[in-house]
Amino acid sequence: MSTITDPQKESFRLSMLLYDSRYRSATIQFVAFLGFIILVGWLIFNTKQNLDALGKGVEFKYLFEPASYDINQRLLDYNSRDTHFRAAIIGLLNTLVVAALGCVAATILGVVIGVLRLSNNWLVSRIMAFYVEVFRNIPVLLWILFIFAIMTDLFAAPKAFRGDSATSHMQLFDSVAFTNRGIYIPEPLFSRGLGDIHLFGNSSIRFDVSLDLWAFVLVLGLSFWAAFKVKKRADQIQDQTGNRPKTWYLRLGIIVVPTLLLLVALGFHLGYPALKGFNFQGGTFLRKSLIALWLALSLYTAAFIAEIVRAGIMAISTGQTEAAEALGIRSGKIMSLVILPQALRVIIPPLISNYLNLTKNSSLAIAVGYMDITGTLGGITMNQTGRELESILLMMLVYLSISLSISAVMNWYNESVKLEER
Repeated sequence: MSTITDPQKESFRLSMLLYDSRYRSATIQFVAFLGFIILVGWLIFNTKQNLDALGKGVEFKYLFEPASYDINQRLLDYNSRDTHFRAAIIGLLNTLVVAALGCVAATILGVVIGVLRLSNNWLVSRIMAFYVEVFRNIPVLLWILFIFAIMTDLFAAPKAFRGDSATSHMQLFDSVAFTNRGIYIPEPLFSRGLGDIHLFGNSSIRFDVSLDLWAFVLVLGLSFWAAFKVKKRADQIQDQTGNRPKTWYLRLGIIVVPTLLLLVALGFHLGYPALKGFNFQGGTFLRKSLIALWLALSLYTAAFIAEIVRAGIMAISTGQTEAAEALGIRSGKIMSLVILPQALRVIIPPLISNYLNLTKNSSLAIAVGYMDITGTLGGITMNQTGRELESILLMMLVYLSISLSISAVMNWYNESVKLEER
């Protein structure tokens, strides 16, 4: 009579790290990771040794020294006696402004062009195809310089608006002035404003919070929330009864009426630019460097977004369109209610990459003198202080943070619109 026993487990041997498939993969990954750590450590150690030999240890105290230079386009109060740190903050805000404006404009333009590229009208589709091929095959830097040069040569100097013999005139009921320095537009003012709150005193991160702006944002946000609730209730009624009540006028009133009442209560009015001396005074001044950068990045990126939108629409089965037409839905509604919502699931992933490229391409602002984070921290500050390593590291951290933030928001939205299997 024989007994069946479990086989004896094989004892671990060092050779198994190489010859046993259960351990080989982990061994290779550990060796690769160790080699990477050694390489990074050697680079850091070698860099520190060289900097110490030059008497330039890594330190960031230079950020709190006076900057001694001006910034031409800014959102916050700034003067040349402020620190390099505040100058970097101003530059960062300028970068965010261009990135935000560019992403919005490029998205709107790209969606329109992408849809028109699929138009049955031969002329319209060919014009859109020509636009895409021209803009995406010429470097964005050339577009920035081209638009900057066009604004310089096309528009007149402010002195051309002076006197009875003026050769140039303001547009839109004398409210907007197009000059070779930039564009002057009306600015919002409040005669019964709530004032400002001054935060952080006279420190490098000081800024003023406009209570008027926050009141406007709060009322507008609550209005949109209430309008969304009305729409959600209409959706529930439609699901239960099959009939959808008309709510567009109610939702529009919920958004418009409270906002208008707030503006009237605050005494909202516009401050118009006027020529005084050798330049315009009052209003909001948009420098031609900002406009050239914004337009070039938007037009250039829109060409890529248009192709993404076109591919996303073509990825949707033609049966979806045929089914919608069989239900009597108009062609415009088919695109907005049937095709585009499904195409978004294909469009959003590559769209994220184009947003990131637009944000990083904004660093080309230095070519036209727009003071973004590259022009402040990576330009004048770095040249004045000689702190190349610290400035470059900080700029890399800034762009990395912006890019990861954009990716996180877009990935969250992508998750919210993806199909859920039942």
